[in-house]
Amino acid sequence: MGSNGFRSMVSGGSALVLAADKVIAKGKRIAAHMLEAAETDIVFENAAFTVAGTDCSVTLKQVAMTAFQPAKLPPGVEPGLYENATYAPRRDTFPNGCHVAEVEIDPETGVASLQSYLVVDDVGTIINPLTLAGQIHGGVSQGVGQVLGEQVVYEPGSGQLLTASFMDYVMPRADMMCNVNIVSNPVPTPGNPLGAKGAGEAGCVGALPAVMIAVMNALQPAGVRELDMPATPERVWRAMQAERIQQTVPV
Repeated sequence: MGSNGFRSMVSGGSALVLAADKVIAKGKRIAAHMLEAAETDIVFENAAFTVAGTDCSVTLKQVAMTAFQPAKLPPGVEPGLYENATYAPRRDTFPNGCHVAEVEIDPETGVASLQSYLVVDDVGTIINPLTLAGQIHGGVSQGVGQVLGEQVVYEPGSGQLLTASFMDYVMPRADMMCNVNIVSNPVPTPGNPLGAKGAGEAGCVGALPAVMIAVMNALQPAGVRELDMPATPERVWRAMQAERIQQTVPV
């Protein structure tokens, strides 16, 4: 889930919160009538409306059922328990974080292998930790794939696409990855009712520079200072060989 994902959470999620608040407010009015209490004394918690300081309560289900029985509603309340809301953010959100990657390179084959990976992210309020971890894992995999293998290749001269299927185009696979350690540092933003900042691009945006910088740091002892993505075994091996030849050529 990319930029559309975090825009959906900030906009759609916030609209959902505002609509839910309206439903709860109407539910309190109905519950107060059912419990013969003042509306200001009604609190909503754990799917129940309760008279503050007492054990008198009605469940959300009971209130919802009553809401569709006009004869049991307080004067002026329309039947039904549904609301709508619209939310348009006035400003963008800015998630942030830090990615640390450790890469080892086999000097004989040029194979770059990811040894460890750490992510510390601030995506604001975390709505669902499981799906957040999935987004970050997927984004990191996407970034690692771009760094270590993915490339669109055309045949010189004819322009024929040579990577037309996943048999030829190098997609990130399980053996290209390592365990990804995720640490959350949520700082809710005041920019929307949810406090969410979004996590759509967090994994990929951090993985691209982190992994490529790790590759270049690993190649530094070999004298390699420049290398274009993707850092395929062939490219890495050729870069190291070129430096070895240059170092052995007499001045």
